[in-house]
Amino acid sequence: MEAIAVSKLCKSFGLLKAVRGIDFSVEAGEIFGFLGPNGAGKTTT
Repeated sequence: MEAIAVSKLCKSFGLLKAVRGIDFSVEAGEIFGFLGPNGAGKTTT
C-alpha cells in the first residue's frame, strides 16, 4: 500500500528548473531518503 505517491514533480525558481519530472512512491513501513551532492535539489524536492 502506497503511503506517498508523487508523479511528474517539477519546481522552478524563475527560469531555473531545479527539479524536473520526478516520479516515486513510498510504501507504508518503508524508509526513504534522497541522496546527492550539494545543489542537486534534495531540499527542494
